[in-house]
Amino acid sequence: MTPRIVITGAPASGKTEFVERLKAEPPFGGFVFFDELARRLLRDHPRYRHEPMAFHTEIYRRQTEREAETGERPFVTDRGTLDAFAFHPEAMAAVGTSREREYARYTAVIQLGSAAVLGERYYRRDEIRRESPDEALAIERAIRDVWGDHPTYRFLPACENYTEKYAAFLAVASALIVENGLDNRLSLTSLS
Repeated sequence: MTPRIVITGAPASGKTEFVERLKAEPPFGGFVFFDELARRLLRDHPRYRHEPMAFHTEIYRRQTEREAETGERPFVTDRGTLDAFAFHPEAMAAVGTSREREYARYTAVIQLGSAAVLGERYYRRDEIRRESPDEALAIERAIRDVWGDHPTYRFLPACENYTEKYAAFLAVASALIVENGLDNRLSLTSLS
């Protein structure tokens, strides 16, 4: 199977920055990288805040389209298809899919723990991230509930030292490639 890795997490988990840093790591040189759709959609279309079903079905549609465009190339995505259903479970039936079908889309899932667990000092809000720390932790639980049974799911807890958290993340991401034999396949897919 082509390496397809989801990096997920609640607000203030570091996923967007970690995906950005991962682009410079040699083992991931042949990967396509996808940014988070939710933040972009909310910035471009604020009305989606009041239309959760439309918002999450649009995220699903765009996510599946861009994944399909990669063909057999490996990718890392800032959130995967099931993330939308963690926020709005009813959307899964609306798009006609199941958890098992979505699990099959990805070879590995890494969930990063939110800094919300560390308290206000570590948790930052902005015009898009409006959730309180308690709301962020509820989102973290919902994400763990939808992804937690994936056969190659890993959870990395929040850490006060961001450098240490990234090092742990990189070790897990790299190990997932090796454990699943993806490093051998990468050399083949990178050449095609």
